[in-house]
Amino acid sequence: MGIKVIITGATGMVGEGVLLECLAHPHIEKVLMVNRKSFDLKHPKLNELLVADFFHLDQVTDKFDGYDACFYCAGISAVGLTEKAYHHITYDTTLHFAETLVNVNPAIVFGHISGHGTDSSEKGKIMWARIKGKTENALMRLPFRHVYNFRPGMMKPTKGQRNIKPVFKFMASIYPLTSFLFPNISSTLKEVGLAMINSVLKGYPKQVLEVKDIKLLAK
Repeated sequence: MGIKVIITGATGMVGEGVLLECLAHPHIEKVLMVNRKSFDLKHPKLNELLVADFFHLDQVTDKFDGYDACFYCAGISAVGLTEKAYHHITYDTTLHFAETLVNVNPAIVFGHISGHGTDSSEKGKIMWARIKGKTENALMRLPFRHVYNFRPGMMKPTKGQRNIKPVFKFMASIYPLTSFLFPNISSTLKEVGLAMINSVLKGYPKQVLEVKDIKLLAK
């Protein structure tokens, strides 16, 4: 029997990369992408659920029943945002989605894309790292079957992706160099996607996965 997966953030680079790995994987039977805006991609495994505001999920909770995992890849850079705005998107929105989901289907494995350098103490000077750490800690307190926080660093996009910012296209071109110089903060999006899938299929002894854990679990 294949597994059924919910993905958020498919219109962003990380979410799209994870989505492509799910669609290509033989053990993934069905994928539901929950998007704020439509993503024009057709595939026999794929369905789309449009939700303009993740704080208004009451009318669609029945759509989440029967799934084995959720890969929460939605997010935004902190550049140019106030702490209040970044907290609302990164913490409040993520927790509301997760709390809604766990009330519907607590048997789900919840995989969350965090980031390298996240501050688990929630007390550091770097705003985004504190809020990411607060989000990770809150998610791990929810009664899902398992919660995994993935902390990728520099990522090489997957061939064929559409949602790639110019800076990441440049990073892809120099990936052999960055992966050699900085192996502990460099990975491919393929490895991130496979690690998330394998966290459901195989499990992992840690709830917070740094780049070295992501590479190990991807194998």
